[in-house]
Amino acid sequence: MSETMSRRGRPSLAQQRHERIVSQVRRTGAARVADLAQQLDVSEMTVRRDLDVLHDAGLIAKVHGGATVRYEHSTDEPGFEVKLTRDIDEKRAIAASAAMLTGPGAAVGITAGTTTAQLAAELVTVPNLTVVTNSIRVADVFHAHERTDRTVVLVGGERTPSEALVGPVAVAALSTFHLDTVFMGVHGMHERAGFTTPNLREAETNRAFVAGANELVVLADHTKWGVTGLTTMASLDEAAVVVTDDLLGEHAYTVLTEHVDRVILSPTGAPSEQTG
Repeated sequence: MSETMSRRGRPSLAQQRHERIVSQVRRTGAARVADLAQQLDVSEMTVRRDLDVLHDAGLIAKVHGGATVRYEHSTDEPGFEVKLTRDIDEKRAIAASAAMLTGPGAAVGITAGTTTAQLAAELVTVPNLTVVTNSIRVADVFHAHERTDRTVVLVGGERTPSEALVGPVAVAALSTFHLDTVFMGVHGMHERAGFTTPNLREAETNRAFVAGANELVVLADHTKWGVTGLTTMASLDEAAVVVTDDLLGEHAYTVLTEHVDRVILSPTGAPSEQTG
């Protein structure tokens, strides 16, 4: 008798859990172990074993603290709300570290993304800041915490699933700016492909950000390593700083330090493979 079927041919309890987990992850884009354990009324250890099985079967991608949708193609692009709940602790840690890289009076560029939206929340108290962004969410964060000594410029363009404004209008606007620092979120980072995105228009727009920057700071949590989007926005060598989290693998850390002037491992409070 199959391990996944009961004597009457019905799905076993394990298979029922697996189906519910896959359904939850596909519906919301991500799920945390603690939440799944509560929903399924089982231990977190049981959920972790279930995630191992589903990951090995290629149905989900297991990440620290939970699971996400497995994206198999370089053109796959999840929406902002889907990405918002993924690896939130890592994103907050990265944003806090990145915020230390700028200060009062600076002119900064902030690209679209959930990690850069977290960064915006960290920068709302910085005085005399000029922000140029193509992210509706980033602009909204600053708008919710208005300051008379801050300027926020939201460039125009076509809207993407990640809430970015991209295309010729955005590129033309960005070509007129000279920015002290550009903080760029990425879909993936790869030893050969560099920093990538699945969206061609977003890549073009982010290249315009990079061209106008004195310094490029890339914000990317450890799950972005080894992920390759359809097109490259910048090579590893073009980044002055990569801000990631302390769960980044040792090989990834070694590769990055060979290409990037500074790699910051933001503490998440979880055991890490490489502490820097």
